[in-house]
Amino acid sequence: MSITIAVPRETVSGERRVAIVPSVIKQLDKLGVTLRMQRGAGEAGGFTDDLYEGATLVDDTSALYDGADIVLRVQPPSVEEAGKLPEGSLLLGFLTPHEGDSRIKNLQKRRVSSFALELVPRITRAQGIDALSSQGNIAGYKCALMAAHLSPKLFPMLTTAAGTVRPARVVVVGAGVAGLQAIATAKRLGAIVEAYDVRAATKEQVESLGGKFIDTGVSAEGEGGYARELTDEEKAQQAEVLAQHIAQSDAVVTTAAIPGRPAPTIIDAETVQRMKAGSVIVDMAAETGGNCELTEAGKEVVAHGVTIAGPKNIPSMAATHASEMYARNLCNLLALLIKDGEIHLDWDDQVVADSCLTHDGEIRHAPTRERVEGGN
Repeated sequence: MSITIAVPRETVSGERRVAIVPSVIKQLDKLGVTLRMQRGAGEAGGFTDDLYEGATLVDDTSALYDGADIVLRVQPPSVEEAGKLPEGSLLLGFLTPHEGDSRIKNLQKRRVSSFALELVPRITRAQGIDALSSQGNIAGYKCALMAAHLSPKLFPMLTTAAGTVRPARVVVVGAGVAGLQAIATAKRLGAIVEAYDVRAATKEQVESLGGKFIDTGVSAEGEGGYARELTDEEKAQQAEVLAQHIAQSDAVVTTAAIPGRPAPTIIDAETVQRMKAGSVIVDMAAETGGNCELTEAGKEVVAHGVTIAGPKNIPSMAATHASEMYARNLCNLLALLIKDGEIHLDWDDQVVADSCLTHDGEIRHAPTRERVEGGN
């Protein structure tokens, strides 16, 4: 009997992405699965129902989940949605394991085997599954464009009959996947780009993209490709050097984030006050508190003549390509979970073991288990 994969419409406000796109259906066919889609699931991303050839289209989640073996999502289900998932099914998607305890408890009750893409280990073998990176690439690109759009200055140098326009100075804070894409995009637009990351190893990557690395004398290499949290003394030293560069910039893109924790504050109100009127800050970490003290998630505010943008769900702004990349991430993960047309969970596989949030009524992710069960 074929495995049935169900893909619902996303219910989070403003979410335009979809978990499966038409171009990956052939890849799913090779796994020996049947695809069932809720009508309209892909429309916001530019994928109309008629493009999903071979998929069964249904109107509501009751019909969608009836007998489904695997559910694919972009955003985590609501508490109510988690309580309606097929018992014993698999759930794949972004599941925010650091929050949403009631949702996670419902996954336990339904004995759902859930796999959180945030937990996929950042190892070479898992690069094709790394949705944080695929979506981070899009976020970095969009934030650089947003900075160029909001700035009253042109990014490139222009030599015209009316005189020469000097290139804008852009500072990118954080040189992970998103930051590197922001650097590359701002550079392609013609700006002079400086960048900083607490991981000194990123210096070569920044320079390879044409950016100048800001050396603050602070290094914070962490585990799993992330930066560790800085001490108060390191934060002060970092802020002092960065503030000088930020004050001279025309646009700043901040991308510093620590999974499961509030975003570190890197730009305080005093630094904003030192910036030139007309300068722009685009804070990619707005949803987790923001890298700028004055950031307001989902808003554009002006303080001391500086525009501070706190965009939310940035990958959804490029829903078509974001969905295509995300769908390929999911298909690559499914290839590890389905063998010979049957679901096979190999707990000796690091990717499978590390990305599992819940299974068979238990919370397998230790930090989540300690938090949820500790709160009982």
